[in-house]
Amino acid sequence: MILHYRYIQQTMSSTIHSTDEEHQTKEMDIRSLSSSRRHPQNAPHIHKVGVPPKQNLFKEFKATVKETLFADDPLRPFKDQPGSKKFVMGMQTLFPILEWGRSYNFTKLRGDIIAGLTIASLCIPQDIGYAKLANLDPQYGLYSSFVPPLIYAFMGSSRDIAIGPVAVVSLLLGTLLQNEVDYKADAEAYRRLAFTATFFAGITQATLGFFRLGFLIDFLSHAAVVGFMGGAAITIALQQLKGLFGIQNFTKKTDIVSVLHSVFGAAHHGWNWRTIVIGISFLAFLLVAKYIGKKNKKFFWVPAIAPLISVVLSTFFVFITRADKHGVQIVRHIEKGINPSSVKEIYFSGQFLLKGFRIGVVAGMIALTEAVAIGRTFASMKDYQLDGNKEMVALGTMNVVGSMTSCYVATGSFSRSAVNYMAGCQTAVSNIVMSFIVFLTLQFITPLFKYTPNAILAAIIISAVLGLIDFEAAILIWKIDKFDFIACMGAFFGVVFSSVEIGLLIAVSISFAKILLQVTRPRTAILGKLPGTTVYRNIQQYPGATKVQGVLIVRVDSAIYFSNSNYIKERILRWLMDEEEQLKSSFQPKIQFLIVEMSPVTDIDTSGIHALEELHKSLHKRDVQVKNNFCTSVTISLFFLFLKLFSNLSQEIITCRIIKIEQKKKKEKKAFRLAKNGLPGVSNPMSVGAAYSGKSWTCGD
Repeated sequence: MILHYRYIQQTMSSTIHSTDEEHQTKEMDIRSLSSSRRHPQNAPHIHKVGVPPKQNLFKEFKATVKETLFADDPLRPFKDQPGSKKFVMGMQTLFPILEWGRSYNFTKLRGDIIAGLTIASLCIPQDIGYAKLANLDPQYGLYSSFVPPLIYAFMGSSRDIAIGPVAVVSLLLGTLLQNEVDYKADAEAYRRLAFTATFFAGITQATLGFFRLGFLIDFLSHAAVVGFMGGAAITIALQQLKGLFGIQNFTKKTDIVSVLHSVFGAAHHGWNWRTIVIGISFLAFLLVAKYIGKKNKKFFWVPAIAPLISVVLSTFFVFITRADKHGVQIVRHIEKGINPSSVKEIYFSGQFLLKGFRIGVVAGMIALTEAVAIGRTFASMKDYQLDGNKEMVALGTMNVVGSMTSCYVATGSFSRSAVNYMAGCQTAVSNIVMSFIVFLTLQFITPLFKYTPNAILAAIIISAVLGLIDFEAAILIWKIDKFDFIACMGAFFGVVFSSVEIGLLIAVSISFAKILLQVTRPRTAILGKLPGTTVYRNIQQYPGATKVQGVLIVRVDSAIYFSNSNYIKERILRWLMDEEEQLKSSFQPKIQFLIVEMSPVTDIDTSGIHALEELHKSLHKRDVQVKNNFCTSVTISLFFLFLKLFSNLSQEIITCRIIKIEQKKKKEKKAFRLAKNGLPGVSNPMSVGAAYSGKSWTCGD
């Protein structure tokens, strides 16, 4: 098959309906996309599409890999730089603090100190509660807010993200670890497995960043993340009913049915009214403080300091009333001192190695997704660029180091990052300030938390996770894309009614299913002409658009690959059959022309070309002939439009007709008049388009 393009530039006036003289075309050469040759002056200007230059297989593969993994060309700044300069730039790339630290001043330090103190007051009570959520002793939560923030401050590129344990990852880690080891029966093995999972979580994150595979986390769609986070928030809140009501015997399951059965089953003999009074009172206080901070941004510090105030007041109340003697459960003991080494506690062999690796990969990916999303959100608010791959390396390194210093998986916390942002943080130094406050707490203050009631920790966690339920996002997803909403609800109900890991599996599965569905089942649309214009739009989106009599215009909204080529061919034939049935039932003329608009088609492979050939054959099998002669009785002509080559004439591209490349110049004017008069409802029948004449492809401009 020979592919030709004919370019004929028409002189168009502002009025669409003009005289025959205005439709006389003035032919001129247009620069071809590839090599072309000039013809004699009286000959029609026909440009043969040149064969692209032959590519070296290795160079082509290298260019593809570079564009896939190194699209931002990270080594460009190092080009033509002396060796010493490259070393300095390399150190600044690995440790961004060496770059922005040179311009650090007292004004920035003041903002960072205020922000660091504010988020420290929030993180200390949260860390104690999140550690219990992961079934670990309280000090491990504080450990995870000491070492990881220090590492991130030197290696991270975000100015606003606050590092530490978070509720969702703590719950996920606790659930997955509990499935392998009972923390009550074997606390040491449980703790060692937690450190092993943290180590492999860090390895996973750093590997993704080093090999620039951060795009993999984008496969978890936003809708699935919204549903998963909402379901996890509900699950976490239900788990805290144990501490809020003072229940001793509580189910190990996380689904809503089991939890509610356990809660109400203990109503007559397991609830402690003193614990309920403490928990409900301070929960109301925390929610009111959060409402005040949300209504007036000037009082952002109110919800930030409210948890610490709650801990201090409730601890003092329990101490002076000795409520712990009356069934109020308290923290009792928090290990004093900074992080001990845990290198020897990580499983590098044995039966728990593979289990720790599996748990670590899952927890690391979820932690990475949350941290990168938070970092990008605040980077866009402050208008600076965030390198996702650098973030992954920083997060991975801090978790690897953390696993060796008695920490469990840490990541960016949205609530603390929001407080950090509103408190006026300038750089990652706010994490250093927070880490220093945690250090002082571990060294001197932990004995004071002995009488802190578990109910206040439950109230703090409940008030924190309620913000993870994003109703507005779910409503917006419903309005925009119903399939996305199904993914959102699937992840949500999977977490709430089954378990966190099942919900996560559903979220990932639905995300991949959506990708496969969009690739294998691309959208097609019937186009109609907007009255008074030469614009053609989807008739479902534009009810005022009218079909051209005798013409069916189908648009393909995707590249044509082996995975969707057969579907596109069959869908076009179904459109044609459905349209013919409607016309037959209403006694209207049959379809004479089938136009396939391929302007959104960015690429096509050999399977796609083969499918288009089969489509042409299918038309013949339906007793529909495609003849070379332009003037035929009933002819369905298959048009393939290449809008990407002619974007400046995008609205005129639909109105094209067949002309034979073999026709002589003196017959072309006659063919043009026939085309114009033979296609009703089309004001400019010779705009840019391509048509199959039975032997070759031609294109008229």
